Amino acid sequence: MGRRPPRLSGRALATLAAVMCVLTLAGCGARLGEDGRIGVVYMDAQGFYAGVRQGMQNHAENSGRELQLLELNARGDASEESTFVDVASSADVDALVLSPVSATASIPALRLAHESGVPVICYNTCIEDEAAQEYVTSYILGDPHEFGRLLGDSAADHFESEGVRDPQIAVVNCEFVEVCVQRREGFEDALFDRLPDAQIVANQEGATIDEAVDVSERLLTAHPDLDAFYGEAGGATMGAVRAVGNRGAEGEVVVFGSDMSTDAARALSDHTILKANVDISGIEVGLLAGETVESVIAGEKSDEFVTPAPIDLYTTPEDGEEWLDTHPEGIP
Repeated sequence: MGRRPPRLSGRALATLAAVMCVLTLAGCGARLGEDGRIGVVYMDAQGFYAGVRQGMQNHAENSGRELQLLELNARGDASEESTFVDVASSADVDALVLSPVSATASIPALRLAHESGVPVICYNTCIEDEAAQEYVTSYILGDPHEFGRLLGDSAADHFESEGVRDPQIAVVNCEFVEVCVQRREGFEDALFDRLPDAQIVANQEGATIDEAVDVSERLLTAHPDLDAFYGEAGGATMGAVRAVGNRGAEGEVVVFGSDMSTDAARALSDHTILKANVDISGIEVGLLAGETVESVIAGEKSDEFVTPAPIDLYTTPEDGEEWLDTHPEGIP
């Protein structure tokens, strides 16, 4: 039986049309893309992923080559991601760069790209390890365990300075992706190494700000002696900060967070609730992705599968002010 064509949403059809239009133009003598066409998928259009997009565009513009980016915001939808990858692979793009929506559901799309001869570069997230080793050429990743460890050490610094040896901490998570699990494990390893009587009293999902506000307010009610929240990602962090403010718990409950943004930098500058934040710059990751793609297109081989992305820790009001000064457009 022949394969039934996938049913496409209106947005997927629009994406398909846009990609084919761009590729048609590239094939009709336009210089843009003559040095390489790159399919790029962003899981979201905000925060970290906006930074990745900016970094990729900066690299393409400053490379001195005619590189063309064919872009999709997948909005966390594996079917949209798959449709784009299918079209891009069929159109013989020179490389595919993406942060897969799912470690498992994204495997068929990346397998197709690999079988079509398209090198795949993951960033931030990837598919399951065994499949990644088979279908992925390179993985740009800030070590998630180290990411969490830096924040766990900062939490221990804070509680030791306050004379608190047994803090109660609630986690607001994004553990539908593996990197967030690894972030928590790093956080816990560092925290418990220095404060063995610390307790993780809850761990609930709240990846978007609205979800995280609701989750955090429920946790504040359920755990009246709570000392802190650990937000595994940007939405979780700012949702926890807002919940503490909404409940008037400033000075009683603090937050240790992940992923910088304008709001996070302002909260860190205030330093009443948010005490530390750790971040991997999306712009830096985008630049690394652009460099990696050029190496792949040039046929250069690397002995290392993972390209490390730098991790930055912010712990003082001055750190928050500096971030705001150096990121006036708010793109991390």
